[in-house]
Amino acid sequence: MDCVIKVGEARAQWWKDHMTSLLPNYNFFLHSESFKNDSIKLAIVWKPKDGWLRSFKNLKCIISMGSGIDHILCDPFLPKNIPIIKTTGHDLGVRMREYVVLHVLRHHRNLSNVIESRNNNEWNQIIEPPAHERKIGVMGLGNLGLNCAKAIKNLGFNVSGWSKSKKELNSIKTFVGKNELKNFIQNIEILVCMLPLTNETRGILNMDLFSQMKKGSCLINTARGEHLVDNDLLEAMKIGLIKEATLDVFHIEPLPNEHPFWKNPNILITPHIASLMDPIAGGKEIAKNIKRFFNGQKVENLIPPGKDY
Repeated sequence: MDCVIKVGEARAQWWKDHMTSLLPNYNFFLHSESFKNDSIKLAIVWKPKDGWLRSFKNLKCIISMGSGIDHILCDPFLPKNIPIIKTTGHDLGVRMREYVVLHVLRHHRNLSNVIESRNNNEWNQIIEPPAHERKIGVMGLGNLGLNCAKAIKNLGFNVSGWSKSKKELNSIKTFVGKNELKNFIQNIEILVCMLPLTNETRGILNMDLFSQMKKGSCLINTARGEHLVDNDLLEAMKIGLIKEATLDVFHIEPLPNEHPFWKNPNILITPHIASLMDPIAGGKEIAKNIKRFFNGQKVENLIPPGKDY
């Protein structure tokens, strides 16, 4: 079976060799190589160009090299009848959980002020409320979001979750859809965005939302840069609605040097590292999903045509 791989040039050959070693009975081609388009049955991609995927008339499945599929769905010429498989795996979940817990605790214990006092030679004993009095909100309760919400709850925080579809969770209060967003966001002190990027969630982190949170709250965005209205965050911080933000994702990556986020001391910028895929483990996950799909077995992270996350 012929398969095409579209990834960044730096590791493209490595991915081809790795997938060939895992699935020696499949023929893997890089997108830059010569092959017969009509023979391609599978595409493994990250940020393919608009219209590229429709050139494969016999394509049966698309695999996303990551847990998001918005980079595929944004193609206006994408064939509407092709299922997409997300690549998650245990390692991605562990890394995301580590990142979110780290920064929830950092904001909760006011670590930025502790560091500032230390750098000014000040013995400043900052006292914050215990975890059970701190209200944390997690937007997005998919596999990664739910994993993080449970981890935060296990540390004793008061955790609420908001999602598009209803979730029944022990000890975590959940809210569903636009009609319950206002009730969810009220008095949130640390907001964690882990939503999929869809037309409904694009720009959801905006001034209207910030104004409903507890004044002086904190924001963590590990989802997509397009969820955030950048200027609204800067204005919300200027007037004191948002105290601090931890941002791992941006509209343009790498974040341009001239972007005002760089100059704001209350924004921690991390270079999209919250949950990077381990290539070896990721390749094994992709190989497992390929075999299951073409053997007619259930694939846990398969997104049927028409679903946008």
